[in-house]
Amino acid sequence: MLLSSDDGARLATVAGAELSNGVVEADVAVEAGRSFHGVVWRVHGPNHESFFVRPHQNGNPDAVQYTPVCNGQFAWQLYHGPGAWNAVRFPVDAWFTVRVAFEAEAAVVSLDGEEVLHPRLRQPAREGGFGVLVSGEGLHLAELRFEDGASVPAVPSEAVDPTVVATWDVSAPFPERDLAQTLSLGDLGWTTLEAEPSGLTNLSRAHAITGGANTVYVRTTIASDRPRRQPLELGFSDRVVVFLNGERIFRGDDGYRSRDYRFLGSIGWFDTVYLPLVAGDNELVMAVSEDFGGWGIQARLPS
Repeated sequence: MLLSSDDGARLATVAGAELSNGVVEADVAVEAGRSFHGVVWRVHGPNHESFFVRPHQNGNPDAVQYTPVCNGQFAWQLYHGPGAWNAVRFPVDAWFTVRVAFEAEAAVVSLDGEEVLHPRLRQPAREGGFGVLVSGEGLHLAELRFEDGASVPAVPSEAVDPTVVATWDVSAPFPERDLAQTLSLGDLGWTTLEAEPSGLTNLSRAHAITGGANTVYVRTTIASDRPRRQPLELGFSDRVVVFLNGERIFRGDDGYRSRDYRFLGSIGWFDTVYLPLVAGDNELVMAVSEDFGGWGIQARLPS
């Protein structure tokens, strides 16, 4: 069976079947062009877990990818490096088997019997659909197999960074073009999101991007016992505007290819802003705008 999608990712799931913990195996062949074909599981509406291969990056650090999908947003710019990428080689224009075993918060992904990833899963461990991810041209599918139940080694506990901002209030989304020079929050219907131990906050957990509404405000309060300059280390995807106590003090762009033609837009601790804190409470607000690949923010306050 030949499957293709030239207008974004498509899921082909097994009708009427769901798994909470289990194994999904797909016998596939991929062509050499740019594509992102793989396996999906715990599909629940616009949310699921995914693994895919990149034939055009075969053998490179990002040859394979695990990423959660929240409210329809693939988050590969937020989840990268160990546990999400691996520099492996896989067959092109030849058959191989993708196997994903998942239990609780962990999965083991194998290609032709060789383990390539052991990711921490970011979606809730609940029952959902499963099948194949079709993104690009030339996915050949011979057979899809599944079984209920799996035994998967737990992933190590994540180290907690005590300097990160651990909680954000997140506004309702609005179009980036409506972002004004002067901060005006109004009644935006705030949602609270907890950051992951690293400080990363996947903003797609709060909202989907619909109708061009690709920007949210995130806010927190920083208390200071005196006037001082406080470094704020930042990571964001894709763009950010920083306001402190209502004053716009910084704008940054870390979107796809914003630095050079090879830059993926992966989130990282690339920027530092020196905040002019006053004595007492200081309101930190950031407008975060997204194009594709992961809508995220992370911030920390080193001593």
